[in-house]
Amino acid sequence: MTRVIEGALGGEGLHIGIAVASWNQAITDRLLEGALARCQELEVTQVTVARVPGALELPVIVKAMVDAGCAAVVAIGTVIKGETDHYEIVVRESSAGLGRVATDTGVPVANAILAVHDVTQAMDRSGQGLANKGREAVDAAVATANAIAELGR
Repeated sequence: MTRVIEGALGGEGLHIGIAVASWNQAITDRLLEGALARCQELEVTQVTVARVPGALELPVIVKAMVDAGCAAVVAIGTVIKGETDHYEIVVRESSAGLGRVATDTGVPVANAILAVHDVTQAMDRSGQGLANKGREAVDAAVATANAIAELGR
């Protein structure tokens, strides 16, 4: 017998955390709007939003949200490439930290940290509609949380 776990896109009964970096807030607010709209569409029972200064602070607040009982967390940030290596450090370390939280806790963490070369790319990925990466991250978080629940954990 084969059992297929797909993780439905229904948010009923789920507490989803959304951690948002304030750096590049004009863009992260657009990602947050997309994420919140998608949570509402999926009828997520409870949403908690926490703001931190930048992408490097996201892993620690995501861990705190997991510890507070979130079934999944979406991490939202925007890192725009500059003239120094700081871009690579921030993208690598924030993403690695989010991955550690997910694997260490077993709670899904959807990475919606945009790593872009310019503001135009960021605006394209944070606009209204299906291309909004905050919206996509909610789908990933909800589907994964539901898949874990289906496994009986």
